[in-house]
Amino acid sequence: MSRNSTTQRDVTVTWSGEDEEYVATCLELPSLSWLAETQEEALRGLRDLIADVVQEMRDSGEQVPEPLSSRTYSGKFNLRVGEQLHRKLATEAAQEHLSLNQYVVRRLTNAS
Repeated sequence: MSRNSTTQRDVTVTWSGEDEEYVATCLELPSLSWLAETQEEALRGLRDLIADVVQEMRDSGEQVPEPLSSRTYSGKFNLRVGEQLHRKLATEAAQEHLSLNQYVVRRLTNAS
């Protein structure tokens, strides 16, 4: 099994007040989680679980989600918006002497 099947995945460990334990989750495999008393145990448990699940998926011929860290992005995506929102954004872009694309990029950047 390749090492990146577990170590290059987008994993988060947070405190769960409801469970009163740390919970580790994996963005690429959202149905998986691991609860433990320490952050390290939660991370280790989730990594072991990911390794087992990825191996089971491979053994059964299922497609394993590619880690986000190894995906490539073109910098382009299509977005469908309603006619009124399109008109509003185009008007605001023109008022700022920007292309619609430049305006939307600026708005998205400022929102993040």
